[in-house]
Amino acid sequence: MAAEKKATRAAYGETLVELVEQGIDVVAVEADLSGSTTTKKLGAAHPERLVNVGIAEQDMVGVAAGLSLTGHTAFTGSFAVFGTGRVYDQIRNTVCYANLNVKIAPTHAGISVGPDGGSHQMVEDIALMRVLPNMRVLVPADYYAAKAAIKLAAETPGPVYVRMGRASVPCVYEPGKELEMGRAYVLREGSDVSIVACGVEIDEALKAADLLAAEGISAEVIDAFCVKPLDEDTILASVEKTGCIVTAEEHSVIGGLGGAVAECLAAKHPAPLERVGMQDCFGTSASYEELLVEFHMDAASIAEAAKKAISRK
Repeated sequence: MAAEKKATRAAYGETLVELVEQGIDVVAVEADLSGSTTTKKLGAAHPERLVNVGIAEQDMVGVAAGLSLTGHTAFTGSFAVFGTGRVYDQIRNTVCYANLNVKIAPTHAGISVGPDGGSHQMVEDIALMRVLPNMRVLVPADYYAAKAAIKLAAETPGPVYVRMGRASVPCVYEPGKELEMGRAYVLREGSDVSIVACGVEIDEALKAADLLAAEGISAEVIDAFCVKPLDEDTILASVEKTGCIVTAEEHSVIGGLGGAVAECLAAKHPAPLERVGMQDCFGTSASYEELLVEFHMDAASIAEAAKKAISRK
């Protein structure tokens, strides 16, 4: 049977409602995009828990910071291009510098925004958030991982970034799956090459493993659900077994998951590494499926990168 398909953003509003009804003191601050980010579900169920500041994203972060200082666990919304790039100064100096209990949780990240084009396809956000002191970075692979990430963010004191997308993607995890901060998850064991992916690229990585298996190549697939702090132990154990590694992300290879894994390998276990992702470029307007092929981020491209890594052993 085909896997269930749902967008990671679909988990956002309904999970906030669940948290409130469990007695957790969460609030959300939006910048006039609650329909798209789905926080409107929180506003419909508990209108006192949703603040809409209008098209004023910097104010959105400032209001969330103030609410956190009154004891609330504050989430921010918007699209990733606005919710991280336009508000970087506020996240850095107001939220992270003071280590406030604010969760930056935008949607519509990456090239899966599709026809909205390169101006709205945020492919630098993981790098921006990963570099900030006190910030944790979660990149859920599917709807159920997104629910787990939002709950985990609410439970974790201090700043947390949760990256969600627009497109519906196949579900990898079972309903009710619980995930941990600082953990990566081995989804498929293998012996010839390690494929470490995050977010919506997990589905492409699993398809790549199938393509490689048809050629007699055994690929281990790891979900780097938490990009910061990175689960170095799981990644290093895998690459020590396979001898080479490929990273795959719907994000620039500079500063994102590929950069994080490269830093880890350089310091602790040098090994052949190939990075699949946006190669120092902006996106363009097309369907998500077309863009995966155009920018060499589809399953076939991951499989080719894996064979290249193996050849370098």
